[in-house]
Amino acid sequence: MMTFIWVSLILVVLSMVGIMYRVFRGPSIPDRLIALDGIGVMLISAIALLSILFETTFFIDVILLIAVMSFIGTVSFSKFIERGEIIERDRNR
Repeated sequence: MMTFIWVSLILVVLSMVGIMYRVFRGPSIPDRLIALDGIGVMLISAIALLSILFETTFFIDVILLIAVMSFIGTVSFSKFIERGEIIERDRNR
């Protein structure tokens, strides 16, 4: 069982390295945004596998924090790409 987890962890890390190419050389900004979101998901997966390997529940809080930060970052970047601003202010008031 431990061998399977180590192999899975190595594959997740290699996938993260592979998707870094899309972050740096993506043809467009939305491609880079999706790649960053993918890295967040892979980071969550890697930490979950480490949590299983170390037989601890301490990393669950870290996983939740990274998931929330990744979601907020993805929504913010998407809104910025779409509208050009993140926080809309009514300048007439």
